[in-house]
Amino acid sequence: MSTAEIEDLRALLEEVIRLRRSIKHAETRSGGRIDAVRPRHRESALNLVHYTELRRHDIRDLQARLSKYGLSSLGRTESHVLPSIETLIWTLGRLVNPDGEHTAAPAGFPDGGEQLARNAVNILGPKPEDRSTRIMVTLPSEAATDAALVRGMVERGMDLARINCAHDGPQAWRHMVDHIRAAENSTGKRCLVAMDLAGPKLRTGPVRPGPRVLRVKPIRSKTGTVLEPGRVWLGAALEPAPDAAPPPELPVIPLENNAWAGSQKRGQKIRFKDARGARRTLDVEQTTPTGCLVTLEKTAYFTPGTKLTAVPDPAAGKKGRASRRPSVRVGELPALQEGLLIHQGDNLVLSSDLAPADSTSTGKHRIGCTLASALADARAGERIWFDDGKIGGVITAVGPGELTARITSAAPQGTRLRAGKGINLPDSRLTVSALTEQDVADLEHVRELSDIVSMSFVRSALDVRELLAHLDPERDRNLDILLKIETVAAFKALPDILLELMKWADVGVMIARGDLAVEAGFERLAEVQEEILWLCEAAHVPVIWATQVLDTLARTGMPSRAEVTDAAMAQRAECVMLNKGPFINEAISMLADILGRMQDHTQKKSSLLRRLRAWDQNGTGALEAGTDAGQEPDTAAGAGPSWS
Repeated sequence: MSTAEIEDLRALLEEVIRLRRSIKHAETRSGGRIDAVRPRHRESALNLVHYTELRRHDIRDLQARLSKYGLSSLGRTESHVLPSIETLIWTLGRLVNPDGEHTAAPAGFPDGGEQLARNAVNILGPKPEDRSTRIMVTLPSEAATDAALVRGMVERGMDLARINCAHDGPQAWRHMVDHIRAAENSTGKRCLVAMDLAGPKLRTGPVRPGPRVLRVKPIRSKTGTVLEPGRVWLGAALEPAPDAAPPPELPVIPLENNAWAGSQKRGQKIRFKDARGARRTLDVEQTTPTGCLVTLEKTAYFTPGTKLTAVPDPAAGKKGRASRRPSVRVGELPALQEGLLIHQGDNLVLSSDLAPADSTSTGKHRIGCTLASALADARAGERIWFDDGKIGGVITAVGPGELTARITSAAPQGTRLRAGKGINLPDSRLTVSALTEQDVADLEHVRELSDIVSMSFVRSALDVRELLAHLDPERDRNLDILLKIETVAAFKALPDILLELMKWADVGVMIARGDLAVEAGFERLAEVQEEILWLCEAAHVPVIWATQVLDTLARTGMPSRAEVTDAAMAQRAECVMLNKGPFINEAISMLADILGRMQDHTQKKSSLLRRLRAWDQNGTGALEAGTDAGQEPDTAAGAGPSWS
């Protein structure tokens, strides 16, 4: 080795020693917080502090110089920071002075990966047989009444069921859990239950409803030809048989006398004038004792009081035609859901006044806010987002009980802002508690029904401390804690949050990518979720990768190419969450297949170089036998092609 190389290695050694010194100082500064965690988490807390300090330094140049000599570049040290640095110092010392006296080689790395795996089992349950990543599924409201739906989810691969306490209620939650336990008994498969506390609801207030009108229209071709008639159900809605598939969703028009609809016969014609005075005809296709399915060939607008008249059968003769035509009137219809049509450049006033807002379309708008205290915390110049980032703006003024924002982001044709839509204030220091009075009340049901309590809207270690204050270490020792990281504030405070969380036994983190993307900016989401994964690996804390995984598949039955890749990347987490949808079983099956395949290729940040048969060639340059176009390749374990 040349003198110049020896000097370069000596400089590297000094730089790594300085890095080690900085890490040990951070350990000393954080000694009290490390000692405050549960004894079983102490080594994890220590490693978290080491990793946080390591990432305060820009070591990219150091990494490149280390790699030049084939040494560790410290790029995969998340789960064992200090041992990696100690080993690197020892190795550099031997290279700089190979003939000198040296201390014994550092002991082998403590296996942080094994510790993380044990923690994952403790909170998320054992790994499935065919994959290393669990699957969590958000239960729809129907799970409270449809045991077969829940059983199907468990059979397809659901390992954890998520119940959102912002919806339904204690009785429905109990039925959902009963169906999960029944599915466990029938399938022999464990399925844990996680219940989300709703947290403070920062949403838009009510909007004055529109007219009570229902439009029914046929589907036409581009040239106007009717491809499918419009369909609507008159009378009482059709209830499916207990084990039958639900009927297609149809608009329902209640009548003042639903039995009138049930008295109609297949083929009967019904005439009426719609809300515009247009004459229209309905054809009866199906009947029940209290309702009937009808079709129409032209668009019609129904309003309460619209008179429907059955056309008499011509076979009844002159006397029948002269008789009074039986009629009925349309009953009460739901009001149209209105909204504010927001354009870029508009001004929007957000108010603590929850009186229904008027539907506006240009210029200046006004709407209520369900969390008045948030308005007082906002400041001019801070950003504000509505409805999962569909509308964005900058706050221009804050006054008593209201703020004004100038809209900077909306669709070119305008974006409709309706009641009950989420509001994000990513730059504001909100003082509202993450644990509401309703959350505390719901916690009584959660501790009885679930295995895991999920806390929403976490922003600091103080929020975690407040939750722990409502839990008893003895009474609630079987209740695990999951924190949803969905705000920029939580992301910035994550090391402190994790240290506070480690005061509980079994804990985990969910990357709630929906709100997090809105708060951090969509362009930063990939970067932010990576950093959360790294930090949680350093703390040996299991992670759930959540929001919009295979969302298009769950909603429409057909996945997009991008979301399949996203699902594959999710394998680096210990669990992946799917949201509800009519094709959720198909989404569970596809996700289980993707995760099973990807576990042979990646483990956290590390690529696993299993043998790939797809490109194997023999000495003549031809593909190996059994892998040509006419034969199936060998798919034995460890020897299959990349597509096996």
